[in-house]
Amino acid sequence: MRKTATRCISTSAPKLAVTAALSLSQVCLRYGARVALHEVSLEIPQGAAVALLGVNGAGKSTLFRAILDLVGIDSGTISIYQRSHREPSARRALAGLGEVFTPPRYATGREFLSLLCHLHGKDYHPEHAARECLALGLDPTALARPAREYSKGMAQKLGLVACLLVAPPLLLLDEPMSGLDPQSHALFRARLQALQAAGTTLFFSTHALADVPVLCERAVVIHAGAICFDDRLDILAPDGEIERAFLALLAHQANRASASQRD
Repeated sequence: MRKTATRCISTSAPKLAVTAALSLSQVCLRYGARVALHEVSLEIPQGAAVALLGVNGAGKSTLFRAILDLVGIDSGTISIYQRSHREPSARRALAGLGEVFTPPRYATGREFLSLLCHLHGKDYHPEHAARECLALGLDPTALARPAREYSKGMAQKLGLVACLLVAPPLLLLDEPMSGLDPQSHALFRARLQALQAAGTTLFFSTHALADVPVLCERAVVIHAGAICFDDRLDILAPDGEIERAFLALLAHQANRASASQRD
């Protein structure tokens, strides 16, 4: 019988002698009595592609919101290219997209993209925007329409196009494939591969585990607000069966929690 990894591996990814795009140290966050993030520490080097995995409610979106300073942390530090995440200027180095993206309803797609480029100090070029739209299967003529007329999938594509247009060195994407049709899913995955090959740092969450080995070699698994695995995919799943290994790791964590409660 093939083996899958079931042991807890804590932040064992090797430190590389390159600039850290993102660093978190002992980050804790509580919502009242509930622990949302517990002593989260990780480092993502410039140019790396890292998948954040976990079940619903594990803390993935909370972690992304904390990095973006959309929620305050109780303790610990978060640095973006060695600058505190609390500094607005530090966040200029990244573009983030949440799982549920709703563009301003009153604005057209073109107006939204132009505004985002302006906020990032970039010029808006219609030709470039049209190319990025086509690369994701979004009809460029839709940019002339108000966002309130967009479907969920079209709104998601618009958010992805915005991230690509500002061309930051770090992309922070929370379930970026959410709402995409199969064709657009494949197109965006290919676009991310090209960006990573060109040196863009990717940190993304996903439930589509088949995308993980295509886009990266390292995975971080978060469970109940704490990191329980941070290492190469071949350590998580030596046989390549990522879904089976992921589920086995979660079962192991559940058994540990149950044993702890009995003690």
